[in-house]
Amino acid sequence: MRARRHRAHELHRGERIWRDGAGPVDLWIELLHGNGLDPHAGLAFTVTQDFEDDQFTLARLPQEDIEKLYGLQVQELSVFDSLEERAMVQTRRGNIVLVEVDAFFLPDTRAPSYRSEHAKTTIGIDVIDPDAKRLGYFHHTGYHLLDDDDYDGVLRTSPAHAAEQGGAAGTVHGQALFPHVEFAKRVRDPLAGTALAEVSADLLCAHLLRRPMHNPIERWRAAFPEHVDTMLSRGEAYARLCACNVMHPLGANFELLAHYLQWMREHGFDIPVSTHLGARRIASEAMVMQCRLARALSHSKRDLCDASFDAMQEAYDRVVAPLAAIVC
Repeated sequence: MRARRHRAHELHRGERIWRDGAGPVDLWIELLHGNGLDPHAGLAFTVTQDFEDDQFTLARLPQEDIEKLYGLQVQELSVFDSLEERAMVQTRRGNIVLVEVDAFFLPDTRAPSYRSEHAKTTIGIDVIDPDAKRLGYFHHTGYHLLDDDDYDGVLRTSPAHAAEQGGAAGTVHGQALFPHVEFAKRVRDPLAGTALAEVSADLLCAHLLRRPMHNPIERWRAAFPEHVDTMLSRGEAYARLCACNVMHPLGANFELLAHYLQWMREHGFDIPVSTHLGARRIASEAMVMQCRLARALSHSKRDLCDASFDAMQEAYDRVVAPLAAIVC
């Protein structure tokens, strides 16, 4: 089995503010791109991100948008005997199998995850060769192959692997639980060109109607002093987890929004440059803030990052509400 010829999408190439973006969205960007589709059109949902009191909403392409734009329908896959067997049935139909796996067995992950840390992540499997024990899959910002023991680990083809992963995820009456599995199948032809951009604009309007009622960065700022005190008391490891669930998703989401707004401009929509620049400002300032806070915490200092909050709040006010006034 040969690896498909796949070059990462332009959203994952060149200069990026957030090298590791939003995992589930990164997967779909490459999955769509690998099937000849333009993932830019699916990024309208980014205007809905909110602050959830302890984290920012995790970016995720809505399944309804995927179907409207690309003609792909995502369904849950029932794994009633063997994950390998069920995945083989779907990939032979030309479908992509989306399965939550242990990153421990994914050779594309950078150290220290591969073969050293157990962590959940989702991959999109498009081809399986059970005789050679190899499979091809989309993950994060690319397309990869794995084989041999990694194949057994991902698909749980041996009792030892099933028991090991089941112990981490939970068991019922001593039996390992199957992972959550979905599959994406073609139900209609994808949109392209002007039709794709126009439907994406309609989705943008619909998502703007679902935008947060209040500036989420302002709400985060109100909660931030307590967050800083908790990070100081619980130490560096907890502070890294906070950054991964607060600053990272915020910055990565608005970097995607900036790319989306530029794409809309290129397709003839009257999107002000100020909204694109404002989204990029949030993305870059979130990175600045993450570094600044890490330095302060390493010296046990309480830094409330007022300058970063001032910049991000002002930028947000130049992006989402004005965009709604123009588009909707």
